[in-house]
Amino acid sequence: MTAKAACSDFLHFFRSWISNPLRVAAIAPSGDSLARIMTSEIAALDGPIIELGPGTGVFTRALLARGVSEADLTLIEYGPEFINSLQARFPTARVLQMDAAHLSHADIFEGEPVGAVVSGLPLLSMSPRKITSIMAGAFAYMRPGGAVYQFTYGPRCPVSRPILDRLGLKAVRIGGTVRNLPPASVYRISRRKPLELSSERYRQSDTEIDDVAAFSNETGG
Repeated sequence: MTAKAACSDFLHFFRSWISNPLRVAAIAPSGDSLARIMTSEIAALDGPIIELGPGTGVFTRALLARGVSEADLTLIEYGPEFINSLQARFPTARVLQMDAAHLSHADIFEGEPVGAVVSGLPLLSMSPRKITSIMAGAFAYMRPGGAVYQFTYGPRCPVSRPILDRLGLKAVRIGGTVRNLPPASVYRISRRKPLELSSERYRQSDTEIDDVAAFSNETGG
């Protein structure tokens, strides 16, 4: 990426943060150092891949650098201000404007074809109910052995222990970088028993999601 394009992305991202700081949650796009950690365990054979909250496409470019085919990428972006630039930069990727919390009901894939989900979503600014919906939706499409890669600016995994326990998931910190604004850590979130869990576990009703969210709030997780 050229310096001019990087400057343009910064200004674009900063304006988005000014207009909606809770949704964007950072004043600048993620840096290349964070992008390398986020995609370090992903290979071309892991496609198809879902990216949640691609923004200006920092993680998307890192996935392409890892050998993932652009046609194997489904980019889920809620912010309308990023859609046109994503479609222009990654013309053979599938770009969908939607709320990631609606993934499990969207039927964007059949079966469990996805090898990884890369998430740039600001989970720290979201409710437990929404986080539960996002994780359940991501794993509804995940094949055995796949994982969600999530970064955070906080001191621990942004998916609380009650949510992980209810969905049968585990989180492992795989790295971090101070060469980011702000400094960030990366977690791999995966199934505890991948061969014993089907996608139906993650296609939860709204009542079940509410129960998990309520328990997470009560425990402060």
